[in-house]
Amino acid sequence: MDPLSFSDAATRIREGSVGVIPTDTLYGLVASALDPAAVVRVYGIRARETDKPCIVLFSGISDLGIFGIDPDNRTHELLSRVWPGPVSVVLPCSGAEWEYLHRGTGTIAFRVPKDDALHEFLVKAGPVIAPSANRAGEKPAVTAAEAEAYFGDHIDFVVDGGILGGVPSTVARIEQGEWVVLRQGSVPIPS
Repeated sequence: MDPLSFSDAATRIREGSVGVIPTDTLYGLVASALDPAAVVRVYGIRARETDKPCIVLFSGISDLGIFGIDPDNRTHELLSRVWPGPVSVVLPCSGAEWEYLHRGTGTIAFRVPKDDALHEFLVKAGPVIAPSANRAGEKPAVTAAEAEAYFGDHIDFVVDGGILGGVPSTVARIEQGEWVVLRQGSVPIPS
């Protein structure tokens, strides 16, 4: 399959396609977070546990409103310290309309990537789910070709970003106005 540009991939995402893109950490298997059928398709392609939510990437804090999340001042301040950047923040999002994303947990992990090309992609595509580009239990793909070999004809496109040997994002949540780190990743949480 011929690799696409980020711009073409954004168009494909809005049309319901599923593909592989380089993120700010690793290659991700992506689909629109606003398209339940595309999300279900990612779970099937990746053989992901159906009760495990995916991280949602989007272009800025204001996009939280799409999911009915209105962070208080302290939460907004803390998010502004880590976004954009490789920190995924677990936030309450329990609405029934988002159950296909939160998978019964009532929470979703969100991240605003720092990479400029990825940011422009997200502005055009809207929020996407982006689990790492590998089948559950296998090592994440470090090249577009490796990701394509994992998924073959089950994906619609690939954006080639070269070799990515990144570390997964740090995952944290906010409790009583303070950070709780759930998975230490590529960066520490600023105090």
